[in-house]
Amino acid sequence: MIDLRREVYKIHLPELNLSLHLLIIVNHNTMSEKPKTFQELINGDKPVLVDFFATWCGPCKMMQPILEDTAKQLGEKIKILKVDVDKNQAAANKFQVRGVPTLILFQHGKILWRESGVVPAHQLIATINSAVAQQ
Repeated sequence: MIDLRREVYKIHLPELNLSLHLLIIVNHNTMSEKPKTFQELINGDKPVLVDFFATWCGPCKMMQPILEDTAKQLGEKIKILKVDVDKNQAAANKFQVRGVPTLILFQHGKILWRESGVVPAHQLIATINSAVAQQ
């Protein structure tokens, strides 16, 4: 059984001259050290799914168990980050987030896929596997 935990980090985004407050859903044994920048997170070999959300958003709350299920099923194949758009407006603007929830899948610093709205777990997992396989 995969042991998930949520970790909150404050990391610097130098290209925007701001700091992000991130909630990261991680496997208990996979996060060996604190990330230093958002770019380090999204530039890696491992795909990173970023959920731009708001605490007041009903559909965003529906995504939480879906993201946890996705993290359990994909295990160490992916990192999942949550970015609160109200606390990180510059980051939301940089990635042109117009509605929440917005999910963006990154790998090697590139956007592989993005979608706004609630995405069912089976569809999200299939989309991630397909997008990563094409790389």
